[in-house]
Amino acid sequence: MVLPLVKLGALALKSFSKPIANRLKKEAGVHPKFRNFIVGIAQANHRLTTNVQRRIYGHATDVEIRPLNEEKAVKAASELIGELFIFTVAGIALLFEWQRSSSKEARKEEIRKQEMEAIRQREEDLSKEVELLKLKLVDIENLTKARGLSGVFHFRNAQPEAAAQTPEAA
Repeated sequence: MVLPLVKLGALALKSFSKPIANRLKKEAGVHPKFRNFIVGIAQANHRLTTNVQRRIYGHATDVEIRPLNEEKAVKAASELIGELFIFTVAGIALLFEWQRSSSKEARKEEIRKQEMEAIRQREEDLSKEVELLKLKLVDIENLTKARGLSGVFHFRNAQPEAAAQTPEAA
């Protein structure tokens, strides 16, 4: 019951992050201080992507890169902020899911360890019981050898005597 609710919550969170990202995009260009901040980010991003593209295509990278005009920079930065927000939400949801599944696996592993320990303990107990039965069998064999074949047939009558000999044999 918990798993479907968690998955549904993660899906809802991802769905709600898109309108929030769009709202961030719209508000990014309105505030003057934030606008100046994101223009600088957009210009740095523009220089980086242009240099990477030039290296990929084998063009010269020492050429001066013209900066974006302010409107293009604000638009590019707001797109970048929106995408970063969506990826951040998705990353957090992914980390939460990973943490949840790893704790579930840890619980399963602990249960397996407990089961293995119970099996080992049961094996030790059975081994001790087998050894005890072997000792009893040896005692019975010694008793029957001492009494002969008739001692086996009249075992009920020989019990008090066998009890007296058992401490000596042990």
